[in-house]
Amino acid sequence: MPDVIAKESKNVSPCTKLHVEIVGEGPDLVLLHGWGLNSACWQSVVPLLSTHYRLHLVDLPGFGFSHENYADSSTLVAITNALVDVVPAHAVWLGWSLGGLCATHFALQYPQRVAALVTVASSPKFMATAKIADIPAWSGIAEKVLAQFQQQLQENLPQTINRFLAIQGMGSETAKQDIKQLKSLLAARPQPHEQALSNGLRLLERVDLRADLSSLAMPFYRCYGRLDALVPQATVAWMDNHLPQSSSLIFKASSHAPFISEPVLFVNKLQTFLKNSL
Repeated sequence: MPDVIAKESKNVSPCTKLHVEIVGEGPDLVLLHGWGLNSACWQSVVPLLSTHYRLHLVDLPGFGFSHENYADSSTLVAITNALVDVVPAHAVWLGWSLGGLCATHFALQYPQRVAALVTVASSPKFMATAKIADIPAWSGIAEKVLAQFQQQLQENLPQTINRFLAIQGMGSETAKQDIKQLKSLLAARPQPHEQALSNGLRLLERVDLRADLSSLAMPFYRCYGRLDALVPQATVAWMDNHLPQSSSLIFKASSHAPFISEPVLFVNKLQTFLKNSL
């Protein structure tokens, strides 16, 4: 399936670091994938988006064809530094899951380079925490689940990735097809580097950007799946309350990957947001 992207690509970034494929014509749109995957995950929407936008499909450090750049995956600062030299000077940024965390951090560090920010099934803080004194509880991925994935990475890397993919599709009306498609796209490129996977899990465990979100001044659009087990509805409600200037949409038939479960609707809603915002 990723071969379609290769055939449609107008150019490949000449940078020797992160792998970036450039597809289509129009305003620049940077796309960042989630944990364990690579930029081929966008295959279902590339044909729809590339007729309107110039897509920059990035393989994050340690993933896909950026497999050897795993050292740049240790922190959000390192990832942002790796991204800054391979992306356009001014673009819309779209990040899925962990990629949404990366896109948000980039927007916080380089707001002048981000025309609009779009996050998909993402959260400023992925790990759940209990209420401590006056600090309220936060819904998200249980700490023990992330710890289990860290342990399993050392025992059986492919099985660990497959388990995480299964969680991402869980609950959606097209769960079996979604998971099968994700596995196929993942298998078509180099396997993620184990260190990048481990670093990614640490980011999901430790990063908390909630206090910084209020400084985002660019148009900000958030997409969620109603059936998502990784980003619960409580997160959506918190974001809506704390960022009233940011619009959100919940895809009713989707879990963690609405652009795969409902690609046409996803693209239509994205285009409407961008037309009204830029």
